[in-house]
Amino acid sequence: MSSDSAPVNLTHHFLIAMPGLNDELFGRSVVYVCEHTSKGALGLIVNKPSGITIDDLFQRLDLPLGRPDWAGMPVLRGGPLQTERGFVLHEDMGEPLPLMVAQPPRAVADTPAPASAVPALLQAAGAAPAADVPASSAAEGTAPSGRPTVYASSLKVAGSGLELTTSRDVLEAVSAGAGPRQILITLGYASWGEGQLESELGDNAWLTVPADPALLFEVPLAERYERAMALLGVQPWMLAPGAGRA
Repeated sequence: MSSDSAPVNLTHHFLIAMPGLNDELFGRSVVYVCEHTSKGALGLIVNKPSGITIDDLFQRLDLPLGRPDWAGMPVLRGGPLQTERGFVLHEDMGEPLPLMVAQPPRAVADTPAPASAVPALLQAAGAAPAADVPASSAAEGTAPSGRPTVYASSLKVAGSGLELTTSRDVLEAVSAGAGPRQILITLGYASWGEGQLESELGDNAWLTVPADPALLFEVPLAERYERAMALLGVQPWMLAPGAGRA
């Protein structure tokens, strides 16, 4: 992206892979962008199954699945980074009670809120954040992504009403039959360094469109690519193939 181009913020947008993007993971992918700043971007692929279900995941964590209606729900391949880590996308659960009357969040009780929740989010997942994970610069008029949340390690996706959580407590809440009403779970995530996503957009690797939460939580996986395209009023066959890679 040229230095005189207007900055672009694709937080709470879908990246839709162009038909000519030939990559085993990113080809025909839909990526939900959780954070995008001048330092880079972080997102989750939301239409590629990992091969395990939420039942399998909870069994591995030695937790009962407190939501039988979610039995068989696929856990997704969120991206090529930290593929052993779980990322849970869900609706904003609101603010916690004041610390004077509530128990401090487990694992990060004494940690001050960082400028971005993403590095702390990844650290709480048990891994050092990648160098290209962006620092947050919340848009004017939106809540900072690092403001307190119900769960120990969450990123509030600006302008979306959604949160991205990596701490175990969200799954423990689900195990007890509580927690979010809708969730999307991935193993791994995708990220772009400074200027990388803008460069790929310039190479026509991706289409972009404001995200529709219904696609994340209600549309079957096999239909998400076409449905994301439909948000732009196009179908895959209408687009000339173009080379690109993520």
